Amino acid sequence: MATEYRQHRFSRPPGATELFLVRHGESAPVVPGVAIPQVDGHDDPALAPEGRHQAERVGERLADQRIDAIYVSPLRRTHETAAPLATRVGLTPVVVPDLREVHLGEWEGGAFRRHVAEGHPTATRMFTEQRWDAIPGAESTEALGARLHGALEGIIGAHPDQRVVLVVHGGVIGEVVRMAAGGGRGFAFVGADNGSITHLVRTPDRWVIRRFNDTAHLGGFDLEPAPSLPEA
Repeated sequence: MATEYRQHRFSRPPGATELFLVRHGESAPVVPGVAIPQVDGHDDPALAPEGRHQAERVGERLADQRIDAIYVSPLRRTHETAAPLATRVGLTPVVVPDLREVHLGEWEGGAFRRHVAEGHPTATRMFTEQRWDAIPGAESTEALGARLHGALEGIIGAHPDQRVVLVVHGGVIGEVVRMAAGGGRGFAFVGADNGSITHLVRTPDRWVIRRFNDTAHLGGFDLEPAPSLPEA
């Protein structure tokens, strides 16, 4: 009798943890002269109307994925993005402080968006060197990676054989995927779209990158021309 060896879809290995990294929805725009709320020195804007729409689409996309836990950063844009999914699946998001966005030093308070948009020389240097700490007072890649490693190890250790959602930030997603890919230049994965889903699997001995920046659920919101540089 002939033997067949078919191809099969990926299945989570025993003991592994699946991570859906969701970038928060679009946050409120920076308006000169209008103060931005802050939490522990980090800008803390609410979602823009477009961001609330993206949050609803994320909730619809992931509602049937047998989610075991939802994690968020201390910043409100992640809470507001997670809320539709949390309501659908009946879970209360858990706040992990070390999932917060990279600290932008002197460029908090909306300065980051403004300087990037205007082509500030330091912004150019930051992207050339692929280091956040080209900005005065900003967090280094090493410090960001260290705190994210600790946060992820705690989450992964708590959820073997489970699937979790982390609603986080663009800089966080970029660094986590860079680590999962084995290192390399700092900004290779910076720029995930608002409301996007990045799917990683952590087995007991390795990372598997299943998808990056999936925006299929966002419809027309992911068809606009992409900015030349990512926003925080």
